[in-house]
Amino acid sequence: MSPIGPIGPTRLDEENDMTAQTDAPGSVTAVYKVTGMSCGHCEGSISAELSELPGVTSVKAVAATGEVTVVSETPLDEEAVRTAVDEAGYELVGRA
Repeated sequence: MSPIGPIGPTRLDEENDMTAQTDAPGSVTAVYKVTGMSCGHCEGSISAELSELPGVTSVKAVAATGEVTVVSETPLDEEAVRTAVDEAGYELVGRA
């Protein structure tokens, strides 16, 4: 007999993993508002660009809300974040 419930990680599991990462000592979490995201590919493009910034340890982009959560070792320069989002083809509105 198979267990009842989803097999593998669920969206809630991913959100819990993100929470665990943001609780790390010495980390900084910033949430940004981005326009133009409409799908998973959009999320991946933004995540890839932001992940290349020095000190970034985690990025989670959500097209449905237009929010991008970035966890880094130190606070990020907003112009660097803006440039990375622009490189991905989207527009940074500012902090959420």
